[in-house]
Amino acid sequence: MLELKDLVVQQGQSQFDFAGVLKEHKCTALMGPSGSGKTTLLNVLAGFVEPAQGELTWQGQDLLSLMPAQRPFTSLFQEHNLFAHLNLADNVGLGLHPGLSLTKAQRQEVEVALQQVGLQGMGQRLPASLSGGQRQRTALARALVRRQPWLLLDEPFSALDPGLRQEMISLVAELQAEHNLSIVLVTHDPQEALKMASEVMFIAEGGVYWQGQGTDFLQQQSAPIQRYLGH
Repeated sequence: MLELKDLVVQQGQSQFDFAGVLKEHKCTALMGPSGSGKTTLLNVLAGFVEPAQGELTWQGQDLLSLMPAQRPFTSLFQEHNLFAHLNLADNVGLGLHPGLSLTKAQRQEVEVALQQVGLQGMGQRLPASLSGGQRQRTALARALVRRQPWLLLDEPFSALDPGLRQEMISLVAELQAEHNLSIVLVTHDPQEALKMASEVMFIAEGGVYWQGQGTDFLQQQSAPIQRYLGH
């Protein structure tokens, strides 16, 4: 389990206090109103934002003392962050070595990752020649080659049209099962959350307001959740 204990974070005029547990080998959806702190929490996990106090542990290890590259997370953002001057294979290879000094075995890993996301044979193409969905698949392949146990998804498919979103949701579900990944997903879409996630962590009023099974989320009667759902 990934344990969050009184993680206090100051962001501008807002203060957050996160506490809860994220289960391994599950997909947990982070939901809540805009500005509630969902992306802030992802950034704390990844090490991009340092909390003022609190504990973050995984398998008994303190993660707050580790640099981002040392933590067991890979992040996938809405912006795929591909380098326009590098072909797909090199963009994926950056997940293995920032200088692209790859061994033959590592280059094979890149090819396998591209195949897993449906981009086999496209490694020499540049990002500009791809659709938005293909660019996001490339970013997902780069995340896979890092072989980290936790995948952090910050609304990665929100810019895609509905058909492509469904394709990517199905693809991530397949890859989660194949690689036994633990996933934390930020989304504003309850239906998307329930398709991908078995757990929901609802962020509101400065922290983790509610946490439970996805199937129970829509049944909650508390005012913040009812407002969020538009009831």
